[in-house]
Amino acid sequence: MHCRSPARRAALPDPRPRYRRGERSDDPLGDRSARIVAARKLIRRSGREASGAFLVEGPQSVREAVGSPQVVRELIVTSAAAHRHRDIVDAVTAIGRRVSIASDGAVASLSETTHPQGVVAVCATLDVPTAEALAGARLCCLLASVRDPGNAGTLLRCADAAGAGAVVFAGAAVDPYNGKCVRAGAGSHFHLPIARCADPIAAVTAARDAGLAVLAADGGGETDLDDLADSGGLAGPTAWLFGNEAWGLPDELAAAADLRVAIPIHGRAESLNLATAAAVCLYASARAHRKTRSGSGPGET
Repeated sequence: MHCRSPARRAALPDPRPRYRRGERSDDPLGDRSARIVAARKLIRRSGREASGAFLVEGPQSVREAVGSPQVVRELIVTSAAAHRHRDIVDAVTAIGRRVSIASDGAVASLSETTHPQGVVAVCATLDVPTAEALAGARLCCLLASVRDPGNAGTLLRCADAAGAGAVVFAGAAVDPYNGKCVRAGAGSHFHLPIARCADPIAAVTAARDAGLAVLAADGGGETDLDDLADSGGLAGPTAWLFGNEAWGLPDELAAAADLRVAIPIHGRAESLNLATAAAVCLYASARAHRKTRSGSGPGET
């Protein structure tokens, strides 16, 4: 059992030509141009894995990408969007990356949304080895076979908001660079380390080796989340383990965790959906860590 490191890929032509500040490609690209055809391949997982790149759509997410300039390869915008979002165009030009003006149809062909916003960045994938991602983290998130890209992106965004140090996509989890996952992440892909691990048990082992207690979120768990928080059980470094939306965590994987933790349901709802449950768990840990830093003990304010 092992966590895979980012795969080695065959050498490809460098798609990231360096431009002098202010230099751009201003001739509008059509939807059959070589650069648009190459970018469109990134909509599919096979294309992303072959090139080590993915698409980031929309001004907010692209701004977050530009905040990590080493990952940006190219900005593709319509003429109208270039005028609306001059700050993005100038920022990408300033770091020496290509800015390509494209037709509305060409940019729309890169979008998986009903109403494209005219701004797309081609970015390098961000994977780091699992052990590296977990090193030094006090809070992290292990996603075991989470298959819905919207849920996965929302979980990544929740982890980012709660101050987590890493997210690990384990087992048969969705590709974190799936377009819907990237949109749901709303830029959080660029804020914390992302790792992929083929074996969920190996991901649990790696988290424990990094000094993290592994807590499995499980509706049938023997430990109540509120009781655990009140007792100070969330004060230490923690890795939350979340399972598939439909069938949860397999028994073997849940048993590998240090504790199986249930969120109490006080009303008549049958359960919480995955993203909501993750937010509750992550923020419970974040609150406990904040109290630890401030010197307050369990139950104190």
